[in-house]
Amino acid sequence: MTSVHRIVNTPRDYAWGIPGGISAALGWPATDDRQAELWLGAHPGSPSRFAGTGPWTDLAEWERCTGVDLPFLLKVLAAETPLSLQAHPTAAQARAGFERENDEGVPLDAPWRNYKDPHAKPELIVALADGFEALCGFRPLDESVRFVDGAIARATDGAALGRWRDLLAGEDGLRRSVAWLLSGAREVRSLVDELERQAALHPAELPLVRDLAGSYPGDPGIAVAQLLNHLTLSAGQCLWLPAGNIHAYRRGLGVELMGPSDNVLRGGLTPKHVDVAELLAVLDFTAGPTALLDPVEVTPHLSTYRPPQAGFELFMATGDAAVVTQSPSIVMVLDGEFTLGGGAPTRLVRGESAFVPDPGRLSLTGSGHAVLASGSGSR
Repeated sequence: MTSVHRIVNTPRDYAWGIPGGISAALGWPATDDRQAELWLGAHPGSPSRFAGTGPWTDLAEWERCTGVDLPFLLKVLAAETPLSLQAHPTAAQARAGFERENDEGVPLDAPWRNYKDPHAKPELIVALADGFEALCGFRPLDESVRFVDGAIARATDGAALGRWRDLLAGEDGLRRSVAWLLSGAREVRSLVDELERQAALHPAELPLVRDLAGSYPGDPGIAVAQLLNHLTLSAGQCLWLPAGNIHAYRRGLGVELMGPSDNVLRGGLTPKHVDVAELLAVLDFTAGPTALLDPVEVTPHLSTYRPPQAGFELFMATGDAAVVTQSPSIVMVLDGEFTLGGGAPTRLVRGESAFVPDPGRLSLTGSGHAVLASGSGSR
């Protein structure tokens, strides 16, 4: 029979988090503590702890003792202010970068380290409430050129903006313009100052510039962000972010599922380390509108978000359902209550989570909303 183990964790208190945001979303006791992410997985940065007695303290220890790798990391995210512009490496890039930094003697906890583990970090995020805002992927090039043209028309001194437009309109325009914007050139600072001046005078026309400048004044990421698709999701809508996709979440609540990694290459809107050369090596500069990842109905009360070749998928149950998993899995109840079948049925209520170490058939009985993360190929 499939065993079920309750797991818990403490939300991470990154500066962009919402005070009490995860507690409010999951029905936990109210708090004023800033809460940004709740990690449910085995990553050593914040492994989930077993809530009861047993042979393991946390999921990282379970991985070491069993030799089994959990193929995903599940998170709840609560953002009050914008996250950094970022992208994640492919599996090959992650392995090479991790080994290179190890050979160079870069400590794993060094703030300038790019690769904290040898894994890829593709990810999806499902909005938990209406109004989740994100920047995702490079928008069509003609839209970016029109934005710069509008800024030039409003400018008192358009020299730096003209340079930006020339780069965008030239060969390999996106790559060259992003490299220039992140170069630290004095001309770029003048460009960002001009965008901020225009946003102060024309807030309705430049809401994104105004928003980002409020959190990160003078940051070149303000300009880079204008090259990206801007999306607002309704509850249940899902973004898929493969390796190399540049993105930043602006605000909102969501459930994330990703590769078991914390490898982040940043490109601005952050006080943290930015390695421009490494970011440019990882970025996918394909331009175009962002497509949402639609859920696939499995049964009347069960659907799944199944990204291509990701190695994981996220099921959403709203009533009685059963899933046949191909890997260990994690279940979290967002609202309502569900009973998980197994050796001894386990009842989970809003805000509770459980780890199921063995693949196989897992039944969920109840109502509300529960997510189940598993390796891909489950059904």
